[in-house]
Amino acid sequence: MLKNTLVIHSLGRADYVPTWRRMQQFSAARDDATRDELWWLQHPPVFTLGLNGKAEHLLDPGDIPVVKIDRGGQVTYHGPGQLVGYTLFDLARRRLGVHDLVITLEQAVIDLLAEQGIRALARRDAPGVYVDGAKIAALGLRVKRGRSYHGLALNVDMDLEPFARINPCGYAGMPVTQLRDLGISLPVDEVAERLQAHLCRLLGYTMQT
Repeated sequence: MLKNTLVIHSLGRADYVPTWRRMQQFSAARDDATRDELWWLQHPPVFTLGLNGKAEHLLDPGDIPVVKIDRGGQVTYHGPGQLVGYTLFDLARRRLGVHDLVITLEQAVIDLLAEQGIRALARRDAPGVYVDGAKIAALGLRVKRGRSYHGLALNVDMDLEPFARINPCGYAGMPVTQLRDLGISLPVDEVAERLQAHLCRLLGYTMQT
């Protein structure tokens, strides 16, 4: 069935703003016959500030650009070695609420980490996934006319220093971690394959690459 087909795109490394505009255009143009899509990519270094983001959480961005965008949440960092997944889903068609999608994205990351022997948790007061109190995955979504875009970012093997230049997701002093520091040495592309398998299982999708 149409609603159960998920089209997967691997975009490699892509600049933030053109990708964001492409998400907006896809979501605005789609109709009831449009298949849901999942885009995997990595971004060059960039800070993004959500709709209600406060400039005070940008401590010292330096030479890294700051982009004000239309997702929820505060400020986060994207950079090479971080797996970003954009979830272009028709939530109304799938009868999913925004909260349902957040929980599912978190659970997919938790299940991925469990496969590697790592116990991870979600927090209701601060969406995302945490290992021993350190954030390993961030979530931020936008929903218009029942259709979602933006998605999740999972730290795989990256330079974490830029997170010290912000209050991650608006929380001062929040520690951040990544798969490499937990002893998991999987390539980013393989992490994407494993994570999309969990997402498809949880949401009942059949993958189409």
